[in-house]
Amino acid sequence: MTTEHEQIAVAGEGSAAAAPDVMRLSAGVEVRGASAAQAFAAVRSAAARLEAALRGAGVAGEDLRTSELSLGPEYEAYPKVSGYRAAQGVEAVVRDLAVADRVVDAVAGVGEEARLGGVSFELSDPSGALAQARERAFRDAAAKAAEYARLAGRPLGRVVSVTEETRGGPQPMAFAAMAAEDRSSVSPGRQTLSVGVRVVYAFGDAVPVAPGSGGR
Repeated sequence: MTTEHEQIAVAGEGSAAAAPDVMRLSAGVEVRGASAAQAFAAVRSAAARLEAALRGAGVAGEDLRTSELSLGPEYEAYPKVSGYRAAQGVEAVVRDLAVADRVVDAVAGVGEEARLGGVSFELSDPSGALAQARERAFRDAAAKAAEYARLAGRPLGRVVSVTEETRGGPQPMAFAAMAAEDRSSVSPGRQTLSVGVRVVYAFGDAVPVAPGSGGR
């Protein structure tokens, strides 16, 4: 019998929940102009106002990242150009959720050029939640392996291999749905991190029956 036939392979699942402490906000500005130069100049000006508003609301400069910069024609009836559209997007990382509402309001206050794309929440340090999820996943796998060994009438031996699959991550929340609940409260809720693990066990050595113990 090969070594592979002397093994039990099981899958375990574990999860842990924690409160996110970081918000990522997708925002931007969009303008239209009669010429490409006019549209581009206007969007750059609006983007500067947006960045200043975000900084004023408490977002650090190093936590602002340009995520989009576009310029292109709009057609009344192709190939006749009716104007030009320019857009510039920014991703803001908010590390203090106490100012999250202020940041969102700052974007809206930029003017009609402002656009809100959405928000997502995440853990700045997920190691604690992942450690808890790993422990639960491994215990789940160990319990299954012990049950299968019992059903097979064999003792459970050592762990041969462990393979992990981490699941879960920042969960996006559409701004429209968030605003519908309460404009004055941006709530991160709780984030669940899940871990899947595949554990391979060897069967243990059978315990020999001592002479005279009643075995036939």
